[in-house]
Amino acid sequence: MISENEKQHHLDNCIYKTSCKGFDEPYQGKVRDVYALNEKMLGIVVTDRISAFDHVMKEAIPFKGQILNLLSKFQFNAVSDILPNHVIDVPHQNVMIAKKCDPIPVEVVIRGYLTGHAWREYKAGKRSLCGASLPAGMKEHQEFPEPIITPATKAKEGHDEDISPQEIIKKGIVDESLWKDIESKAFTLFERGTEIANKQGLLLVDTKYEFGLYNDELTLIDEVHTTDSSRYFYKEGYEGRLEAGESQKQLSKEFLREWLMEKGFKGDEGQTPPTLPDSFRWSVYKRYKELYEVLTGQQFHPVSTVDFNDELSHIFSRYK
Repeated sequence: MISENEKQHHLDNCIYKTSCKGFDEPYQGKVRDVYALNEKMLGIVVTDRISAFDHVMKEAIPFKGQILNLLSKFQFNAVSDILPNHVIDVPHQNVMIAKKCDPIPVEVVIRGYLTGHAWREYKAGKRSLCGASLPAGMKEHQEFPEPIITPATKAKEGHDEDISPQEIIKKGIVDESLWKDIESKAFTLFERGTEIANKQGLLLVDTKYEFGLYNDELTLIDEVHTTDSSRYFYKEGYEGRLEAGESQKQLSKEFLREWLMEKGFKGDEGQTPPTLPDSFRWSVYKRYKELYEVLTGQQFHPVSTVDFNDELSHIFSRYK
């Protein structure tokens, strides 16, 4: 059992922002700090930042970066026969060395169930999402007859915007033949992710994929089938909860979104996210830890993040 002092130490030593001597300032995404190591390689630090509604919270979650990075490593390995991915090495639980790809500016979202954003749109009366038809008479959390694809354009600031595959091709965002390949690979990835989850008593509800080109070859980048990119339900009791109209027991960031909405925050313009209390931050860590252990069948053992920036300099210098 962890003591309150140890817990507070971990809460106080989250990796929120990184810096690395001898390297240019990183590109800072919502969760990742990305360093250019050389012309072909990136050093990606998965921080403990957490985002919701396209806003990064002011507080971080202990060891979230390590869990995401290790889960990504596990899941990239599990789908490596479907298409190449950007992983070169994982020299530290917070760090991934990756191929420098040309990113494709579309988030490819596959949905197997009417949940989250799709349900909010459906409840508002919409029966089409990103060009995909939504059957009439569905309940929240109900499985679609077949998974649907609902892409979004990647916004540098603010909210990503829904877009249909037809618009992606028409606007010249992605060439038609490349898009067909992306679409095909995304559905195959979702099928594999579903199989992995099922074996562990989970349902892969929806997920987001990001792709890039490396030497003109389609490559899976960012992360895959993690808690930040995916939503999972527990399979046991799913049908009963669906019939009773109850909330599903899930492992995802949706509980964070729900907590924020209870506090009146929906990411609207001008809104500031509420402060995440330490007790809630710790409960989020435990959710992430649970998903990692359930999905991988392995225990999570955190490593210390004290003096992490000094350690980072030593790690990156090996790849410069």
